[in-house]
Amino acid sequence: MNCYINARLIMKDRIIPDGFLLEDNGKILETGPMAAAPAALHSAIPAAVSSAMQSAAPEALQNGVCAHIDCKGLYLSPGFIDIHTHGGGNTDYLDGSETAFINSARAHLRHGTTSLLPTASCCADETLFRFIDNFKAVKKTAANIPCMPGLHLEGPYFSIEQRGAQETEYIKKPDPRHYEKILEYGEGCILRWSAAPELEGALEMGRRLSAQGILMSIGHSSATYDEVLAAVDNGYSHVTHLYSGMSTITRRSGFRILGVIESTYIIDSLTVEIIADGLHLPPELLKHILRGIDNNRICLITDSIRAAGGSTDPEFPDNKKHRFIIEDGIAKLPDRSAFAGSIATADRLIRVMTQKAGLPLEKAAGMLTRIPAAVTGLKKKGSLQAGYDADFILFDENIEIKKIFVGGKEMSV
Repeated sequence: MNCYINARLIMKDRIIPDGFLLEDNGKILETGPMAAAPAALHSAIPAAVSSAMQSAAPEALQNGVCAHIDCKGLYLSPGFIDIHTHGGGNTDYLDGSETAFINSARAHLRHGTTSLLPTASCCADETLFRFIDNFKAVKKTAANIPCMPGLHLEGPYFSIEQRGAQETEYIKKPDPRHYEKILEYGEGCILRWSAAPELEGALEMGRRLSAQGILMSIGHSSATYDEVLAAVDNGYSHVTHLYSGMSTITRRSGFRILGVIESTYIIDSLTVEIIADGLHLPPELLKHILRGIDNNRICLITDSIRAAGGSTDPEFPDNKKHRFIIEDGIAKLPDRSAFAGSIATADRLIRVMTQKAGLPLEKAAGMLTRIPAAVTGLKKKGSLQAGYDADFILFDENIEIKKIFVGGKEMSV
């Protein structure tokens, strides 16, 4: 049993300035202000212990077996949950090896991400199946990595017009013979799938997959408002990287037709995610989003490529190989005509949202912990609550990560 004391606890709607967290066997037992803490936290002999703690671990408490860890005023937050990330540390989840898979995950763990969904972009089926194989293998054998509750498939059922950086040769329409083959091969490991719902066959796909508990997300889509409404009625409940790869207002015979962007603001049942690196969406646009969309519907994501948490040298050989340069805190195409992807890590997202978008820390943290956990159905992650997994992090005023715990175990990365 471990007692973390003198911490600034980041809760759902407030920060407890001088708090404690009690953990045992990978689970949170109790949290609260130090002033209300059981005597077990102040003494080696637990003279007075709450009923919750007694029932959770009576033997340890009766024997006084409780290690005290002084957090020295650092923030103690639920571990970050990134539900859209392609890689990091100069590797990508699609690179085709378990080593690359582990390295990508650890690159984000170092920045406070204790749970993530490895994400595959549009690719050949052979590459996708290897991605799934590596995920299964790493889940069984690797240590010192974040929790990986499932995979996110970004594509290949997208609008050509909104493909962004997705490779055109792999984009296609949804076909049950294709996606059912992938689902069968995945054996339950696919947790989320992004698709363009206006495509022929996409509504059927939404119904079939959402019925199996898969989060269906609108992404790289040219859908109109009416098509988004139809998508919601057929199992789609989330929007992939708001403002990136999606339709906006167009005019037809003089009439204005809303796109996915405007639909997101209007349809309250949709949750959304934003690449909050401060560049894909500038601070002014982040403020606009925060004013227009219920903040409890918003997740923060990195949508990171291999350069996240890796080399920022424009001349780094790996960058040249994959045809991008790192400049101004983002990846750009070699001719600087467009962004080539996010190099953000989760801690940067929190800094941007608090320091540039003006969001209180507890709300920003919720968008990278509590809300993505709820969106993806992770019922025991994302909050500092009794009975939840002991995935938490310690960081300072500048969101510099000091310690990382997954299942109550400190990670050495």
